[in-house]
Amino acid sequence: MISLNTHIPPPPEPFAFQQDPDPGTTGLEALEEEAIGGRRSPLRRCIVTGTVQDRSGMIRYAISPEGFVVPDLEGDLPGRGLWVTADRNVLIKAFKKSAFGRAARRSVRVDRNLPDLVEALLKRRCLDTIGLARRAGIAVAGFEKVREALKHGKAGVLLAASDGADDGRAKVRALAGEAPVIDLFDTGDLGHAFGRDHAVHAMLAPGRLAKRFLEDCRRYAGLRQSISGDGNCGPASAGRATDLTTS
Repeated sequence: MISLNTHIPPPPEPFAFQQDPDPGTTGLEALEEEAIGGRRSPLRRCIVTGTVQDRSGMIRYAISPEGFVVPDLEGDLPGRGLWVTADRNVLIKAFKKSAFGRAARRSVRVDRNLPDLVEALLKRRCLDTIGLARRAGIAVAGFEKVREALKHGKAGVLLAASDGADDGRAKVRALAGEAPVIDLFDTGDLGHAFGRDHAVHAMLAPGRLAKRFLEDCRRYAGLRQSISGDGNCGPASAGRATDLTTS
């Protein structure tokens, strides 16, 4: 199982672009956590849109000693954090508008494939959390096990494979009640997380891991590549596949 450590080494220079600070910026658009209700506050300001929102719907970026913009999914890398809404189009705008350089008030290097990198990291993090829950005995796979858990009110988050049969997903949603249903992952993804060839239906019990998993799934849904998009910091994609659903 891949580690949840999300520190990424700097990419080779030919694949990165430099963003320089705007001489006229005051840095106010990049207010760090201490300026918005204190460090313990969940509120952060997006350096692209300027909106203040809960950090559970955002992604923190840090600047490496070499000047590279690094996604910090755990939110614990040293240095000043630059927060961006967990949305692929917003991240592409950050690249186009040199938002990282302006917010950091220094020259930085940005991987042109940053949206794809963040998407892959979030997907890995989601699947790793499923595996962690399975090993802790608080996640099960299989329709009958999921149905049994639902009967006893032990389901925090339900999973239905994106390539599973429509009637199977409909059955899970019908049983779900208030529990959210996630169909962002295919049978192979879920199977790997459960140590088998494939899985169609699964469940995480309520608790800390289920809460973290749901937050990461929402962020992953925001960063997923558009069906028609090119996936990098080129033209903004017209749409985005967001298979995150709730009952």
